[in-house]
Amino acid sequence: MRLNRFFGNFDLKAETIKSSDEELINQLKNVLRLNNGDEIILCDGKLNEASCVIESIGRSEVVFKIVKVWQNKKEFSADIILYCSVLKRENFELVIQKAVELGVKEIVPIIAKRTIKLGLRADRAQKIIKEAAEQSGRGILPILRQEMPFADAVRSAESNDLNLFCELDKKPISDSGIDFSKYKKIGVFIGPEGGWDEEELQVVNNPPSQGSGRASNFKVVGLSPFTLRAETAAIAALSIIQPRTF
Repeated sequence: MRLNRFFGNFDLKAETIKSSDEELINQLKNVLRLNNGDEIILCDGKLNEASCVIESIGRSEVVFKIVKVWQNKKEFSADIILYCSVLKRENFELVIQKAVELGVKEIVPIIAKRTIKLGLRADRAQKIIKEAAEQSGRGILPILRQEMPFADAVRSAESNDLNLFCELDKKPISDSGIDFSKYKKIGVFIGPEGGWDEEELQVVNNPPSQGSGRASNFKVVGLSPFTLRAETAAIAALSIIQPRTF
């Protein structure tokens, strides 16, 4: 039977754990309707996990007894960072959810020239990240960065080992010949609904000849012969590189 998983600031070295987290208590009592003796998994967000039995659950406190502790070994050897233009709320929330399920370590919302929707609900996004991480068996809680302009995102990505800049009518990632096993930190850039602006493409296609080293770690790649919606492009890109970064 698949056990329910919960992230939190848990001390998994103790024999018992007490929590007064109202959201967790409500989830256990009123949503899942669990009782004393039922088993769940607690995760500390640092790859440590424990199977626990509910000893008691009240209105303001739940007590767990730890049965077994282990380390989550499912995380990828490479850190994947998704740089995605802010989309319409439901579309961007879908990207966040699926990006977590597909193994990203960080999500960076970017503001491109053709970005039409601003004002990301960070609190709601964090909740989606937590729920997706619990559901998919992640060992960490992926990080949601502050929104940043495109130029700042490009500068921050220069420290990555490799950056994939997804664009129409380019050689597919699968045919690029890139050996993903060589890279420990990979950025994936996804544009807005209207696509990248020409000036933004120039930044990547014609990097400075000296200084940043952007010429070597930015690769412009395609995803499909078809025109994909931005949220589809994000999911497709992560799905393609996922098996290459185990």
